[in-house]
Amino acid sequence: MSPTVHDIPALAPWSLVVPAGVTFTIVDVHGNQAVDCLFYNADDTDERYSAPDTIVAQRNLFLTTGTVLRSNEARPMATITADTCGRHDTIGGACSKESNTLRYGHHTSHQHACVENFLIEGARWGLGKRDLVSNINWFMNVPVEADGTLGIVDGISAPGLLVEVRAEMDLLVLISNCPQINNPCNGFDPTPVRVVVGDPPGAPAAGSGA
Repeated sequence: MSPTVHDIPALAPWSLVVPAGVTFTIVDVHGNQAVDCLFYNADDTDERYSAPDTIVAQRNLFLTTGTVLRSNEARPMATITADTCGRHDTIGGACSKESNTLRYGHHTSHQHACVENFLIEGARWGLGKRDLVSNINWFMNVPVEADGTLGIVDGISAPGLLVEVRAEMDLLVLISNCPQINNPCNGFDPTPVRVVVGDPPGAPAAGSGA
């Protein structure tokens, strides 16, 4: 498959079906940008990414090279084949207008959020609110304290860092390029990201032409 390059603007949703065996690479172009992501079996969207199945199978909360991302049927959906960031979150969930209001105040209720992005993009594939599940947060730093509390803190990513994923089935990939501005997951300044589909290992640097 010849590589295709997709630049996702700040705040925006994106989706694509990636065939089984094809690699796609997400590049954090400017650094410290969370990329919320959901996977569905392109042939049967009732099968979708499962954070619990993924965590239990690998006995690790965090995602990195070698992690097999599993479905709600415990089947491999995708495998992380390379990762220059080092760690990604799968328990922090997606921001929403409701959670923004609860956490940061009613003055944020007008702000666009990842749940809205997923609903907008998912509608193109016949998906609705009941189809949203706990998502992957690429490049997002969500440490877990000894008492089990979670934090959303400054990212560990940097410009040009990437994560490379191989589809293990025909995979519908939904992305929300996170619009959050109330916590440091995006450095309070959301920026564009890039997805390279069909590229071999060692995806091009963030500055390569689209």
